[in-house]
Amino acid sequence: MSVAMDTRPVGDSAHPGTAGAPRGQVTQARVLHAEWIKLRTLRSTFWTLIGSVTALVGFGVLFCIISASRWPSMSAQEQHHFDPVQTNLRGYFLAQLAIGVLGVLMFSGEYATGMIRSSLTAVPRRLPVLWAKAALYAAVVWALMTAAALVAFLVGQGLLASRHIGVSLTDPGVARAVFGTGLYLTVVGLLGVAVGAILRNTAGGIATVFGVLLILPVLAEALPTSWNNAISPWLPSTAGQSLMAVHHVDHTLHPWPGFVLFCAYTLAALAGAAVLLKRRDA
Repeated sequence: MSVAMDTRPVGDSAHPGTAGAPRGQVTQARVLHAEWIKLRTLRSTFWTLIGSVTALVGFGVLFCIISASRWPSMSAQEQHHFDPVQTNLRGYFLAQLAIGVLGVLMFSGEYATGMIRSSLTAVPRRLPVLWAKAALYAAVVWALMTAAALVAFLVGQGLLASRHIGVSLTDPGVARAVFGTGLYLTVVGLLGVAVGAILRNTAGGIATVFGVLLILPVLAEALPTSWNNAISPWLPSTAGQSLMAVHHVDHTLHPWPGFVLFCAYTLAALAGAAVLLKRRDA
């Protein structure tokens, strides 16, 4: 990630809309404005977010089309266990990877290009840079992924309705699952930002995010069943994804406690990133 950056203090009058604060004063609002400029001018950001929306909506619709076409030939057991909401939102699995990678790049990209020195020179206290990146990215991801999840749900359920197997947004647990998808992906993005700030390396950060979201659950499944049932519910991704489950599954946490645990893991990572950002050289 690279973009030209004015190395004058963020509070310089070169940034429009910041005349309310004294010239040269660094404020959180000005840091947010600077980060917004960087975020919206990077083509990689645009295409990664478009890819996330496409994955969430496209794969959800695709799975609904396949399920609707296969419904008459499904066995009674398959029909009994069919979950229209999970089928509809299955695209989150790929979307989380793109969101996590872009979160890592929010910091690691600047370390790779050396632009982080300009950022930290403009904001000597450093922590406002972390808070600005995290808050801005969280807001963008939440808005886009919540809208994408809602579109995927409405289109997908319209397709499933042709077989009379769709559900309504007002059915118990459905709204939580749909809007919870946006919340889950938002926290995934924040986790990526924290990992990128901690490791300062793109390859290492991406590998770590993939490991936390994908590899840990797979490793847990390789354990004896009793161990897996005891460990899996407490893994970050498993805990967070419980928010998207309409029906509670055995050996998993209930939706909101699971999501709170996932948030706690992410807040701990952000706290570690804040400590290291203050202590280490750029």
